[in-house]
Amino acid sequence: MPKTSIRGMCPVTVNQMLLAQKLIAGKWKFVILLFLSDGTKRFNELNKLLPDISQGILTQQLRELERDGIVHREIYKEIPPKVEYSLTDIGRNFIPVLGHVLKWIQFYNERQHQLRE
Repeated sequence: MPKTSIRGMCPVTVNQMLLAQKLIAGKWKFVILLFLSDGTKRFNELNKLLPDISQGILTQQLRELERDGIVHREIYKEIPPKVEYSLTDIGRNFIPVLGHVLKWIQFYNERQHQLRE
């Protein structure tokens, strides 16, 4: 693997990294995006897929993702109200990045397992 260094990065690159961190920071955002990568989900579906998250935090994370243009919220005017969440083009474009992160996590877990043996 080639040696990688972030020393000497130009300020523009640093600012881009900070923006990326801001957009995807949040304990649940990666997992929310992972579930939405399978298709549109209703709020209750996401809530059931994430049993350890409170409704308030799920709402907050979804609103942030919507505000940042990563997730689309569709509200249907019916009773009871129906709300669906899906990925925007920007969100779908992030899924390959998420795949690379998941591969890195697998590598990390394997390496940690090897070090413990």
